[in-house]
Amino acid sequence: MEPESISQTDYETLATFRQTLREFLHFSEQAAKKLDLTPQQHQALLAIKGHKREGMNVGELANILKIQPHSAVGLVNRLVANKLAIRQAVEQDRRQVFLSLSSKGEKMLEKLSVAHRHELRRLKPALVHLLNLLDSDFTHKPHARGTLSQ
Repeated sequence: MEPESISQTDYETLATFRQTLREFLHFSEQAAKKLDLTPQQHQALLAIKGHKREGMNVGELANILKIQPHSAVGLVNRLVANKLAIRQAVEQDRRQVFLSLSSKGEKMLEKLSVAHRHELRRLKPALVHLLNLLDSDFTHKPHARGTLSQ
């Protein structure tokens, strides 16, 4: 397979796309800090609340956040100490513990999520435009599909 050629326009589009993503991440970090949360604590709260079924264990949280299980335990300990999350033992197997948000954690996450949704709506036109540019540029080049993740 021949190496794909990348044009200057492709580089500019990819650079702008990354810059826009970074702008959103910076916004997210600052929004969390305003509420005295670390970005990782915010991510954990969102992962727990957004889990498909009620309750998430620490191993699942570690997997979602792409951190080591012992790091997830420390993160959960801090969330519980700050009264943002609750550990609940499973009745059938007391060794298994599920995580959920406390009312304080719910309120904090809702405030952050409203702000994030607003910011994403603000960035949506630029992101959609860049994705369309990347899609149209890459679809017209041989062997170009799916190269963004490589």
